[in-house]
Amino acid sequence: MTMASTASNSAPVVRFAPSPTGRIHIGNARTAVFNYLFARKRGGRFVLRFDDTDLERSRAEYADAIEADLRWLGIEPDVIVRQSERFALYHAAMARLREMGRIYACYETQEELDRKRKRLAGRGLPPVYDRAGLALGEAERAALEAQGRKPHWRFRLDTEVIEWNDLARGPSRIDCSSLSDPVMVREDGAYLYTLPSVVDDIDLGVTHIIRGEDHVTNTAVQIQLFRVLSPNGAAPDFAHHNLLAAASGEGLSKRSGALSLSSLREAGVEPLAIAALAVLTGSSDNVQAVASLDELADIADVSHASHHMAKFDESELAALSARTLHAYGFEKVQARLRDLGIEGEQAEAFWLTVRPNLERLGDAPVWWPVACGDITPIVEDAGFAHAAAEVLPQEPWDASTWKTWTEAVKARTGAKGRALFHPLRLALTGRESGPELATLLPLIGRTRALARLTGG
Repeated sequence: MTMASTASNSAPVVRFAPSPTGRIHIGNARTAVFNYLFARKRGGRFVLRFDDTDLERSRAEYADAIEADLRWLGIEPDVIVRQSERFALYHAAMARLREMGRIYACYETQEELDRKRKRLAGRGLPPVYDRAGLALGEAERAALEAQGRKPHWRFRLDTEVIEWNDLARGPSRIDCSSLSDPVMVREDGAYLYTLPSVVDDIDLGVTHIIRGEDHVTNTAVQIQLFRVLSPNGAAPDFAHHNLLAAASGEGLSKRSGALSLSSLREAGVEPLAIAALAVLTGSSDNVQAVASLDELADIADVSHASHHMAKFDESELAALSARTLHAYGFEKVQARLRDLGIEGEQAEAFWLTVRPNLERLGDAPVWWPVACGDITPIVEDAGFAHAAAEVLPQEPWDASTWKTWTEAVKARTGAKGRALFHPLRLALTGRESGPELATLLPLIGRTRALARLTGG
């Protein structure tokens, strides 16, 4: 059966729904960025929903960290909700399902369920629940509860084929006869993922569910729940993108902390590089540096995602981060440079000079005293340095001064090639390599250059 969609030509509503049980990683960012770009390009709304019904494992500090990580990526949610504050909605949905006869109590222990699955496997059959709970009479249920057993509650599936047009994977179908009736509520009264998710999607008006392909098998169940709980019986459109793995092929996990956004931020990686690599890796689009999320929204599309798991390479991220940084104009980094103590009349010229040599913005302060402060020069040949000082041009200086000066030094000393340029770089910067001296020299200025050459 093909389900009707809630999506229309109006502005879409999407959601990113992490569980606050750890730090989100680059794989989580893939889902968040795909959703945000989808909404941003179409003038829609982005909902951040914390799936925190697991009250034992969910932590407020993780929720706060997730919000901070998203803001760092440039993602500002239009709405933030917490499932832990919405239990009344889930209770009401459960009551409706009971009235419709779509939910039923089951009393098997985990060990009993495991034995059933093993017996089915031994007969070569799929491990589908036998609906024994549905066959229990009132007296039988009372007797089980008298033994101290507490029920878990399952949703009774219609045995049909659910079909949908997946925006990432194309035409998709699941035969519900191959599925067990899913558990909605555990013995301890805790809600599992499925029911609260559908109830919230309906209440928040979600039109498109963009998530990882590990949720494909949940889709048929959720479509049936939308059918019975949604006012018009329609479900959102679905898109299941491929997952990211570490370069080793190992899956990513919030618990392990591998490639967490907070660790990448501490390492000085540019957030735009993370956003770009997160959604362009494992797609038909070329991985490239972008200047904004709007530019990325014009490139990335969840429909371009491969149908195979994609490996995420940290070395590729480092290179992309550097390329992203090199393309930034001064206005993009002015506030961040000020936080690093780099400001004033020379700040913009300094940035344009040093940015091609930076791997991280945090490296910029290394060059600030070279350009505009005091350093310890390295003078290997005092005679050469003094000769160079004697032909140092008068100011004003510009980008042509370096060529004019080095030609004069060459004529005075006879030095050329490395013998000419290397000792000048050491004396002027105290370093073996660095920014182009043609653009750095005017920042250093004649007074500082003369002092570094002569020790004066």
